[in-house]
Amino acid sequence: MAAPRRAWLLFGFSPEEAAGEPGPGPGPRRLESGPGGIRRVWPAWSYVVVETGAGLEVRSAGLRRRLPGWAEALPSESHLLLRRRAAARAWPRAAALRGARRGAPAWSRALPPGPRRPPPLPLLPGGFATPRPPFFAALPAGVRARGLALGHEHVLALGDAGETYAWGGGRHGQLGHGSLESEPQPRLVEALAGVPMQAVAAGGWHSASVSAAGDLYVWGWNESGQLALPSKALAEERAQDEDTGAGDTELRPRQAPLAAEDAAFISIQAFPALLDLPQDLEVSKVSCGSRHTAVVTRGGELYTWGWGKYGQLGHGDNASSDQPRRVECLVAEGLRAEEVVCGPWTTYVCVLEP
Repeated sequence: MAAPRRAWLLFGFSPEEAAGEPGPGPGPRRLESGPGGIRRVWPAWSYVVVETGAGLEVRSAGLRRRLPGWAEALPSESHLLLRRRAAARAWPRAAALRGARRGAPAWSRALPPGPRRPPPLPLLPGGFATPRPPFFAALPAGVRARGLALGHEHVLALGDAGETYAWGGGRHGQLGHGSLESEPQPRLVEALAGVPMQAVAAGGWHSASVSAAGDLYVWGWNESGQLALPSKALAEERAQDEDTGAGDTELRPRQAPLAAEDAAFISIQAFPALLDLPQDLEVSKVSCGSRHTAVVTRGGELYTWGWGKYGQLGHGDNASSDQPRRVECLVAEGLRAEEVVCGPWTTYVCVLEP
């Protein structure tokens, strides 16, 4: 019996749309494999870096360019940061996409000898990298991290013992400290103390973590339902859609109940909230986009929620959702999800094909 094959699928915003061209539709779209298949992906808004058996490759609309000699990537719309064993360097995005990396980089840092398999980017010896200036920040000596996630304005770190630290901008509750204040230095998320985590993820202005037991915690901004908590904005959109279909006679009566239920909606969740998935499913992987969230369950199913304008939720439409929904097209094809990586407006999922 042949071993299952791995493939990467993409939902949502495309490089063609970023270049002003017509998009290919909501997906799923298969990433063309390189030699030895695709092992990892690092998406930005308008391009993606993939790791194949032949090394790293950057892909954008109508462009594929190899990045020989590099092992990991940290892309953004301003710069592309690359890492190998002895160095990390960053180039302006435009220069990196056209292959003009022979000149002086925008930033460079020599790396000391370390373990054969160092912790993944953004972690670097002594601190962490960012894909835009100043490109490097030190971590306090008391914070020993084995994982780190970057949001638009905040940072999450996963400690060696499974503890969670958060710092940076906090105006949307994305730090999980119970306030909307910013934190200049790593601070333990006390609400999760004593609950060892195996993964953390940072979206634009929201956060998520998965415990060693497979429980999912979410906190921060919920404007688009990205926490899978009741969203007033989405409820208003649904009511407006129903009103448009029903005619103007029902418009005014429908607004009163919605206003009366405002207390049931959650705009900001400043403390981590335990999120129950359907059938009490346990989670193995989590990733956050700008305003959406995706998880892989231990049973190999993909669930998504939040902002869906570009089809990034994988449900065959452009609707947003404040409830976890299983991506049924994977189930219908007999595909088992293994990994998920969200770009700002995209969802990349690695599946096993029967």
